Amino acid sequence: MDLRFEANYTLQRVLPRILKKYQKFIQRDQTTWQMFLNRLENHFPRLFEILYPIYGGVYDTIFHLENLVDAMAESWINRPVELRILDQDRENNPVWFQSEKMMGAVCYVDLFAGDLSRFKEKIPYLKELGITYLHLMPLFSCPEGENDGGYAISSYREVRSDLGSTSQLKELASELQENGVSLVLDFVFNHTSNEHEWAVKAKQGDEVFEKYYWIFPDRKIPDQYETHLREIFPDEHPGAFTYFKDIQKWVWTTFHSYQWDLNYQNPAVFVSMAREMLALANLGVDALRLDAVAFIWKQMGTNCENLPEAHLIIQAFNLVARIAAPGLIFKSEAIVHPDDVVKYISPTECQISYNPLLMALLWESLATRQVRLLKHSMKKRLTIPDGCSWVNYVRCHDDIGWTFSDDDAADLWMNGYDHRQFLNEFYRGRFPGSFARGMPFQENPKTGDCRISGTCASLAGLEKAITQETSMEIELAIKRILLIHGVILTMGGIPLLYLGDEIGLLNDYTYRDDPGKKDDSRWVHRPKFNWQKTEKRQIAGTVEQKIFGGLLDLIRIRKENPVFANLNTEMLDLNNEHVLGYKKPDRTDTIYILANFSERPQKIPLTDLALPTGTALSNLQIGDFPNKKEIPLKPYEFAIYREVKE
Repeated sequence: MDLRFEANYTLQRVLPRILKKYQKFIQRDQTTWQMFLNRLENHFPRLFEILYPIYGGVYDTIFHLENLVDAMAESWINRPVELRILDQDRENNPVWFQSEKMMGAVCYVDLFAGDLSRFKEKIPYLKELGITYLHLMPLFSCPEGENDGGYAISSYREVRSDLGSTSQLKELASELQENGVSLVLDFVFNHTSNEHEWAVKAKQGDEVFEKYYWIFPDRKIPDQYETHLREIFPDEHPGAFTYFKDIQKWVWTTFHSYQWDLNYQNPAVFVSMAREMLALANLGVDALRLDAVAFIWKQMGTNCENLPEAHLIIQAFNLVARIAAPGLIFKSEAIVHPDDVVKYISPTECQISYNPLLMALLWESLATRQVRLLKHSMKKRLTIPDGCSWVNYVRCHDDIGWTFSDDDAADLWMNGYDHRQFLNEFYRGRFPGSFARGMPFQENPKTGDCRISGTCASLAGLEKAITQETSMEIELAIKRILLIHGVILTMGGIPLLYLGDEIGLLNDYTYRDDPGKKDDSRWVHRPKFNWQKTEKRQIAGTVEQKIFGGLLDLIRIRKENPVFANLNTEMLDLNNEHVLGYKKPDRTDTIYILANFSERPQKIPLTDLALPTGTALSNLQIGDFPNKKEIPLKPYEFAIYREVKE
């Protein structure tokens, strides 16, 4: 079958009804409509080619395709003028996010500012930090009590009442844009909450909406699926299905029992979620974090993770955005094996992606005081397609999972399973010499596996140092914090700061007193932002000033050097297992990074850097020149050097 021919034929079949429906708008604004029509004709053939293998066997495919075109047309017609202008700018510069000026931050609205109205008052603080990319954690309607930190969405159109209104969110997005800050929100598209109107109708026996989910009358089919599935949250429920007495049926719930997985084998689900995605885009959202991308397609006989159809679904959503909201980009959240993470990254899928491997191995290097695994893995796995970017982070709202490749570990004669056990013990503070104060998350009693929760400061040793140790240990903890942030600021990509880490917020153990949070240790690293502590950022000698001021210096250096905009990063083979070295070359400049992951001083011979003849190094932080033979590094020192002519 010639899919291109079929695509054009299908478009000609559905367009007359679309043109008739929006005739008044077309007559009023022919230019704007023609922009949409041009994009539709350009991208629809590829969209058809992607969707046909998935939905071509469905008897009413044309009906769903017409609904999809209608959804895109309606969204474009309702798209604010200023966003249409931004669309054109970004079509002309599709890699607008690849810039040394990009500096990300992430927070919960209520914990950071209280609500959306008061959040606007905090924009000057964001500008002081140089933030140009702001990810607001889930803020839409969700169940009371346990709701997975807002990732159980009850409505994609209604902001939680305690945070404000959807119109206030739109106003905030506009004000952020005026201040040069791009807004990022989550697109939770693998599941809804069991309180979403679709789920409510499904529970009432509505056959249309029962097909939006995976609902079964008995265990026959769930048992067949679970033969190949892994348990994600074993503490809550075994397997991937939950039995609900009120409907006497089993529902696929990969994560929590109140999060019902959507059935993307039903084309109506794709169209409905496309409408929700475009509604988010029209609020003024610049990027959507695609949540749980690995799990969206289910197929009997597989582990239902990272299947080819999952990529097709994401590519289809991407094309929908190219047609109706081309200024929008996607961020992949794939906390999976490194080989699978990179598969979601491309201009046709997710233009930017979390870099969970770098995050995990920064903490691994701090624990071991060695950079072997970090350097080896970055050599193999840092490269991604042109037109894309990593989002590099020290931590986020989620736990830390040790997602390095066992093959990479084996290359260095390390046992991956044993090493993860060590890291878990170290970051729980149960290994001799550990500086960390972390907590286990989702510990599996059958395997002994778990992940780690904790703020950056508590994991880096500040909590232990303040409560049990001396000023020397406090200084070392501060240096660890600045060290790993220095790496994410210079490795290449968009650095992402969890707000509160810049002033050294410690673990918040009061979550145990909240019935809706007490069983989720991740709340220990989601403390309420302490605005009184921010006042100390201006007081010389305080912990807050040392961390905040140190970060500002690193952010300034990043923004002053265009070399940090590119992903061209070369790992250096230093004869020192404690020091990570890499260089950032471009056409006119070369910058070298040296990061000492040990509490002991180190020395790096200049011969290890293989400098070109007739060149030397200049330190960008203090402006000095090292001697001609070696570079001395203090404990946990992060040093940035520029190659200069002698």
